[in-house]
Amino acid sequence: MFSKACEYGIKAAIFIATKSYEGKRVSPKEISAEIDSPQAFTAKILQALVKHNIINSVKGAYGGFEIDKTNIGNVKLSQIVNAIDGDSIYSGCGLGLEKCDENHPCPVHDKFKGVRDELKHMLEETNLEELALNIKSGASFLKL
Repeated sequence: MFSKACEYGIKAAIFIATKSYEGKRVSPKEISAEIDSPQAFTAKILQALVKHNIINSVKGAYGGFEIDKTNIGNVKLSQIVNAIDGDSIYSGCGLGLEKCDENHPCPVHDKFKGVRDELKHMLEETNLEELALNIKSGASFLKL
């Protein structure tokens, strides 16, 4: 459903949020190791997240990536998806057809529209704080 870059972006943001709660910044190397992503690919994803003001980049000897603790609860998954994949996930065809709409629907158009609407709602209602706290409590995991 999401591109690989978007999957990595979501994982990276959650990881950065968990470390930010501990008052720590994380390096691109640490992030790529934690989310099992190539380092160069991770760096491009992190740039997109910085550009969209989802994460902060701090330069220098004690630098790295972080999210202001007071902002973690305000970052919605929809912001991460939009920063990396745009909003096409909310309008794309369930079968991948180039042209699919109300006037020219694919066989799953009406059913898939409901799935897209539910996904959009979930992404807009889910914030990094709840996901990071689930990681910290052990209720969920980023890595086996």
